[in-house]
Amino acid sequence: MCRNIRPLNNFEPPATSDEVHAAALQYVRKVAGTTKPSKANEEVFERAVEEIAAITAELLGSLVTTAPPKDREVERAKAQARSAKRFATEVAS
Repeated sequence: MCRNIRPLNNFEPPATSDEVHAAALQYVRKVAGTTKPSKANEEVFERAVEEIAAITAELLGSLVTTAPPKDREVERAKAQARSAKRFATEVAS
């Protein structure tokens, strides 16, 4: 599950609240060991997601770097190339 959490720092434009929320949701799912909480745990699950999203947004707003901002399309292409290489299947001749 956590493989779906993408780096959110130093992008232009900055990470959206939807991206931050999605990362927080993936984190809570991993820690809780479930993708969907039971009715009894739904409230605490959602509260954890919201609190982690808020802390993540604060972190992203506080980080400083001298590196130039990254381009999402370039980073996406790099990730696709890594994935294609990783999951490439060799064809027997």
